[in-house]
Amino acid sequence: MAKYLVHQSGPLSGEVVISGAKNAVLPLMAAALLSEDKCVIRDVPQLRDVAFMKEILASLGAEIEDVEENTISIITEDIISTEARFDLVNKMRASILVMGPLLARKGRARMPLPGGCAIGARPIDLHLKGLEALGAEIIFNEAESYVEARAGGQGLIGDTIYLDFPSVGATENIMMAAVLAEGITYIENAAEEPEIVDLANFLNKMGAKIKGAGTDTIKIEGVKHLGGAKHTVIPDRIEAGTFMLAAAITRGNVRITNAVPDHLKPIIAKLRECGVRIEVGDEYLIVRGDLGPQSATDIKTLPYPGFPTDIQSPFMAFLTTVEGTGTVIETVFENRFMHVSQLRKMGASIETAGNKAIVKGGAVLRGTQVMATDLRAGAALVLAGLVAEGITEISEIYHIERGYEKFIEKFRGLGAQIEKTEE
Repeated sequence: MAKYLVHQSGPLSGEVVISGAKNAVLPLMAAALLSEDKCVIRDVPQLRDVAFMKEILASLGAEIEDVEENTISIITEDIISTEARFDLVNKMRASILVMGPLLARKGRARMPLPGGCAIGARPIDLHLKGLEALGAEIIFNEAESYVEARAGGQGLIGDTIYLDFPSVGATENIMMAAVLAEGITYIENAAEEPEIVDLANFLNKMGAKIKGAGTDTIKIEGVKHLGGAKHTVIPDRIEAGTFMLAAAITRGNVRITNAVPDHLKPIIAKLRECGVRIEVGDEYLIVRGDLGPQSATDIKTLPYPGFPTDIQSPFMAFLTTVEGTGTVIETVFENRFMHVSQLRKMGASIETAGNKAIVKGGAVLRGTQVMATDLRAGAALVLAGLVAEGITEISEIYHIERGYEKFIEKFRGLGAQIEKTEE
């Protein structure tokens, strides 16, 4: 079993280059199924989840080639299967994103219910509701744990779809299904995340007609055929936020490049409220945690452009080290406080009630054995370990490696004392 050993480190300093976004590249890869022609995707991070998606696409008939480092090509001249394999889907929740493209291109998609991080139920009902509105028949077999969607004899037909919650995955799946549907589709109360915009830009390069991505209403005018395209993945705003908090928690001075500051506004605002100095450039940020005292603030996670749920746990780790008491309210996932018990083992003072956590700052954290319960919880424990006395031993690190490229190397490049061990 692999583990991270994190030693108490001094203030981090230097420059870190942000990789392509995990949450953007996975739907882009799935979208390549919509065309028979070659799609080239650049700035693809080397992650476990990307490797899983490659396996899923290959099992459906895609030919995937690593053109060069961080660049892949995908060609799917023919889809040989419309059923995703359970052993692959069970590893990663984002595998559900192949459902829309399969349905649009072949008229059928059969999916085992997806796995991934255990941070809440994250039902796929909104995905299915949207596909059903486009004319698909949904067959849900809970006993055998699979769901199937079948297009009618006329294929998919555009419609107006209102999402009860602005789900990112549902917005992406519906958008990918609708690009080849007959007529016009409107997605209302759509997710507005930058990853949605990135997917729409890629699909438009392929020949789709999508307007309004990044707003709460997306208009998709169906087309008969999509071609190939070349595209560069947007920078990972969650990775950037993680390194912003690493600079803050260690009272460091870090320059973060290949970042889009507009995607990071809520994180910038909350860190500034805590007394962290942040200089914002066109494609970079300089985060200074070394210029004065830091105090607590309150955060509440919300869909974009609100405070991102994926930064909630790293921000909570930071709040344990500042002066005062902060409140954290989680509104997106109902089971995203699993990191609290691990931070408590390190000496943090955190009380929870439902979706609310009260974090008393000023704790003296101490290294001990902890476990990464999910991807972002693992990142939070690494941040806490950087300032904890002694050594923090983190297990279940495969969660972390699902979502951060060259994690150890990047932290070491800033002066962090962290190593990976194999048992």
